[in-house]
Amino acid sequence: MIGAMDDEPVLVAKRDDGVAVVSINDDPLNRMSLEFVDRMEEVVADIASDDAVRAFVITAEGTTNFSVGMNLKQLGAGVAAAGDIDAFFDQRLRLIGAIETMGKPSVATLFGYCLGGGLELPLGCTFRLAATEGARIGLPEMDLGSVPAWGGSARLAKCVGRDAALDMILRAKKISGPEALAIGLVSEIWPVDELKDKAIALAAELAAQPRLAVEAMLDALHDAEDKTLAELLAAERRGVHKTMGTPDATEGMMAFLEKRDPVFNQNPADD
Repeated sequence: MIGAMDDEPVLVAKRDDGVAVVSINDDPLNRMSLEFVDRMEEVVADIASDDAVRAFVITAEGTTNFSVGMNLKQLGAGVAAAGDIDAFFDQRLRLIGAIETMGKPSVATLFGYCLGGGLELPLGCTFRLAATEGARIGLPEMDLGSVPAWGGSARLAKCVGRDAALDMILRAKKISGPEALAIGLVSEIWPVDELKDKAIALAAELAAQPRLAVEAMLDALHDAEDKTLAELLAAERRGVHKTMGTPDATEGMMAFLEKRDPVFNQNPADD
């Protein structure tokens, strides 16, 4: 376990099934402090380099709020430490981009307040699951006379479309879990007391899939809406070459012929 101390901004538990559970540790607000962002960069780099981790969950301690976003009281100090406003926000864009392009699937849980950075970070994840009740999800920066700064407007528009994104951002709307499901912002909704377990179960399902094939599809379909058909076909073909003849491909074929369930990732070092 990384960051097992109560005063750590991020807690990480690595499970035997190939899943890492990453949790914001500032219950009940779960603010994305300067210390949180610094630590998350280290955690994400560690997960990316650990072959034993094949999928991960991003959640938060407690069941009150996923995150109310950045600790605004730290903004001045953060900008001063970074050197300027661009360097400050570039770190956050770098963090979310690293999650998005890691090649390992990620699942975020949205419950309670998921505002500003509390939505922008999950927007970099492969899947988002929301609480059926109590979620308040949005980019309310308009209420502060500002705009999203952690890539939220761009990723939200890619996720739900321009019109739905503008409706949320310009009106500073905070939508519920069912509303988020209806516009495609999340893929599933669950009662809040089941949400984390469902996210871990989904991550475990993804971790059990053939690692190189998952990585190939995440790469191929990244920003798929901005790629031509020819580019998508070329990316798919790269995936074919990457997975052909691997131990997992052999296991999949043998399991099919033997009419049994495949067991992948038995020897990931051999892939």
